[in-house]
This record gives sequence, C-alpha cells and structure tokens, in this order.
Amino acid sequence: MARRLAAILAADVVGYSRLMGLDEAGTLAAFKAVKTELIDAAIAGHDGRIVKLMGDGILVEFSSVVSAVGCAVEIQRQLRERNEKLPPDRRLEFRVGVNIGEVIVEGEDIFGDGVNLAARLEGIAQPGGIAISSSARDHVGNRLDLVFEDMGEQKLKNIEKPIRVYSVSWEKKQISNGAAIAEERPSIAVLPFSNMSGDPEQDYFSDGITEDLITDLSKISGLFVVARHSAFTYKARPMKVQQIGAELGVAFILEGSVRKAGSRVRVTAQLISSKDGGHLWADRFDRELTDIFAIQDEMTHAIVEQLKVKLLPQEQQSIAQAPTGNVEAYTYYLRGRQFLLRGHKSYYELARRMFGKAVELDPLYARAYAGIADCDVFISLQTSTAISIESILATSARAIELDDQLAEAHASLGFALALAQRYGEAVKEFEKAIALDPNSFEAYYFYARSAFGQGDEEKAAALFRRAAEIKPDDYQTLCLLVPIYKALGREDESQAAAKEGLKRAERQLALELDNPRPAYLGASALLTVGDYERAREWTARALAIDPDDILVQYNVACIYARLGELEKALDLLERSLPRTGPEWTRWIRHDADLDSLRNHPRFHKILEQTK
Repeated sequence: MARRLAAILAADVVGYSRLMGLDEAGTLAAFKAVKTELIDAAIAGHDGRIVKLMGDGILVEFSSVVSAVGCAVEIQRQLRERNEKLPPDRRLEFRVGVNIGEVIVEGEDIFGDGVNLAARLEGIAQPGGIAISSSARDHVGNRLDLVFEDMGEQKLKNIEKPIRVYSVSWEKKQISNGAAIAEERPSIAVLPFSNMSGDPEQDYFSDGITEDLITDLSKISGLFVVARHSAFTYKARPMKVQQIGAELGVAFILEGSVRKAGSRVRVTAQLISSKDGGHLWADRFDRELTDIFAIQDEMTHAIVEQLKVKLLPQEQQSIAQAPTGNVEAYTYYLRGRQFLLRGHKSYYELARRMFGKAVELDPLYARAYAGIADCDVFISLQTSTAISIESILATSARAIELDDQLAEAHASLGFALALAQRYGEAVKEFEKAIALDPNSFEAYYFYARSAFGQGDEEKAAALFRRAAEIKPDDYQTLCLLVPIYKALGREDESQAAAKEGLKRAERQLALELDNPRPAYLGASALLTVGDYERAREWTARALAIDPDDILVQYNVACIYARLGELEKALDLLERSLPRTGPEWTRWIRHDADLDSLRNHPRFHKILEQTK
C-alpha cells in the first residue's frame, strides 16, 4: 500500500443526532445546502480533495497544511455569517480538526495515524471552532493572520502519547489599549551573529553559536522561531529590523556578535522589537571559551524571561544540557557543520573528517555522530562515491542511542532504512525527525528522496516543496521538483519550480565555480522553460568542471537525450552506467528523460553491461 504525507481536515456537525430527531428532513436539507453552497467551494478553492462523507461528517485531504487550515477558517467564518441570518432551529455548527501526518492510501481512501489524530482533534474542538496539532501549527508558522491558543497537551482516545493541541481563531484578540494581537506565541528570528574576530575563517564559530541558539529556542513550545536557513539569508545584509521583522513575520529579532581570541570569547546580544526597533534586553558575556555553553544557556533563559514564556519541565532540562564537555570537540563540530551546509562533495568529505575528529575527542558526542551520518547520506545522494548502508545505520543509531532528540539523526537513520528497503521503519524515523524539528531541511529532503525512490511522486512533491520553503537558497529541491510536477501533470507548477530553481542555481554557480551540480540541474530546468541554448552552455560547463564524475555523465546524458542528441547521450551512458550499482540501473530503466533512447539498440547493450 502506498503512503504519503498529507494534511487532513476532519469535520462533523455538532449535535447532529439531536437535530435529526427534531427535524430529519430539514436537517438533511440544511446539511446538503451547506455542503453544496459553502463547503465544496471552500475545499476546491484551497485545492483540497473530499475523501469521503460520513453521515454528519466529512474527511478532506490537502497537500499543504496552510491550505487545510485556511479552508477550515473559511468554512467556519462563512458558517457563522450564514447562521446569523437563520433562526436557531435551522443553524448548523461544525467542529473541525486539522493534522499533518503520514497516511496510507488505498484507492481513493486514506487511513492511518494521521487520519485518526485529525478525527480526535475534531472531537475536542469547540462548536464552531478549529483544533490543530502542534505539528500542523508549526507548519503554518506566521503564514496566516490567525490567533493560535495553546490548549496544552491532550490525552486523546486511542492515541498513544499526549498531543499538544492549539485552537484557531480568525478574530484578533483585544487588549486593554485596544491593540490587536495576531499571534499567541511570541515569534522571533535569530539573525547570524557577526564575527568580530577580524578573521573570516572564524565565521564558523559565530555561525555555530547562532545555530545553537536557534536550536535551543526551537525546543520551546511557547515560542515560534524562524528556521535557520531563512534567518541566514540575512547574513551580511544591513537592513532595518523593522523590515526584517515584516519579511519574516516575527515580532522580535535577536542579533549579536562573537569575538573569539585564544582561550577567551566575548559574546554580545540584543533582543529588539521589530515593531519599533526598541531594545528589550542586551548583555555582554566575556568569559573563558570553556563557558560557551553556559553563555548560550544564559542567553536562552534571558530571552524566555523577557518574552514571558513558560518553560515546561522537559524543555528546561533539554536546554540546560550541554552537547559535549569538550570545547575542542565542539569547535571541530562547528567546522563540520559549516562545511556540511556548503552542499558540495568536497565539503561533505571535509565535514565528515571534522565530525570524525570531534568523535575522537569525545566518543559520547551525539551531534558529531549525527553529522557523520548526514554527510554519508548526502555523499551517497549527490556523488558517485559508494557509501555502506550499514555505516549510516550504525552512526545514526549511535547518535540516537546517546540523544534520541536529534532530528537529523532520525532523518539519516530513516534514509538508511529506506535504502535497506525497510520502508515502514523508515517512515517512522522520518516522522519522528519532523516531529522533533518541523524546520529540519534534512528530514524533509531525505524523506522526499526516499518517497521518490519508491515511486510515490505525490508525497515526494509535497516533501520537496516543504524543504524548498525551509531552505530558501537551495536550488536542488526546486530543480528536482520540475520533473515530478511534470509527471503528475501539474505543468504550471513545473514551470514555476523551474524558473525559481534557475534563479537559485545561478546564484550557486557564481559562488561555487568547482561544483557541477547546479550546472546540470539548472540545465535540465532550462530545458523545461524552453531555453535550449543556455541549457547547452550549462551542460558544457558541468562536463568541463568534472568530466569523470558518474552523476555528471548520467545527468548530462539525460539532457542530451531530451535535446535529441542521442549519440552524445549514449556515449555518456556507456561511460557511466557500467560503474553504477543494480539499484541505480533499475531506476534508470524507468527514467522518463531517457525515453527517446528506449528503442535504440545501443541503449539495451549498455544496460546489459551493468548486469
């Protein structure tokens, strides 16, 4: 049975049995009218799909949780307006629950925990209200002008663990001076701390401090924190905090600087209101380098105190826990993260060495093991280097053994399990990663690659789309979405992904002159928008950068096949395919980019050589 990630809306009529007892014909007519005149249009307008009607209820699937919540709000708002014009005995009220999660697909129907949780949420929603899971709330972020009220953790029937639930309102809350509050949780963006060491090579350290602060603040359920990749788009961009706050949709900005010199470190930080630029808090920490974790802990607690956020006991413990007691190991880890985020095979190898050195210095450093596993997954996905599945399984499992709250470790373990064709276990790990960190690029990217490898293009498209939102400078997710949308018959979305992917790939090409990946992925996108001349130029550039790489040869072969230059395509396939494994060869047999070669005798001879 197929599986996919989906946003699910469950709704039913309040007091339906009582209404039917009072007036069966009138209630049925009222329900039919509401569905026809209101609900159907709202669902269609938000690209939803009615899965089934259940007497007094309805189950709807969406590819985006933003669309699901937007649809729920539209339905409840219009119902309220409609009911004001009707006598009380003819009014219908709905409860609505929204969740995002894994669903099992069987024909037109969907099942699974994701659906069950949506139904349970609907059951605890207020009449005329909307209840959503914490994962759904985190996906929505600040994209909708809504109020989210924390209902705390709820024990729901037949759901194993308590679930944090939020109620949704589209009406502004009023405070004493009449000003409106649009967001229940304080929202904050942590901007990249400035490196004040006078050495650009020390950027890794200031960036690492920033990332750790984002990670620590993201663990707090009472805060909405902008993802790392979105915040880092503002690095070295002098802008007013009011403009940044407006663009990111947050009320507060944290900015600061780091100066590292020998065994000393100085960190300054200031919390600023993005509304008026006023400073709420500022401090300077001048300590020994060994106190760096204590500094981060103090900053986190200062922010929590200023924003009047209540920490849960488990959050207090999680924030206070230092990742390692070895500062040198931490320094190597930060260098590794900097290399890993550059997204190029030579940097993946450098990053892996840095993480390995961190493990040597501290064999109990969970994040370093997770870093090694991440590197191995990216190397296996984006280079022709063979990586042992057992190696990824071992390092990611070791990271989780030491700290089971590391989202990146669960994501890497999920991908290794998928490679081992243990798909049920893989999905659980991916879902765990997303639950731990809804802003984890790795979790969505690895999950999407796994879904695509299993042929679930709908699920892969939704996951890649979310990954592209989390990391707004990443070209790969959008370029990979282009053929997926095309295969799904969503031509407009394919064109849009190609155009945006090209912009991102072009920027990356200018930054990484020795990386062929943006060139060949961008060339494929250029073909989609019909720019054949530039596609040839980018293709030639990819081959010139790394002519012997299998991935370059194969991807360029696909481009030549689409251009109708069949002999060039076959020449490159002849060079690359004999060096690939059986899994790759099986996938190639179904690659739509190679359809023009299917009837060519040389193509079948090349495939025979790979057996």
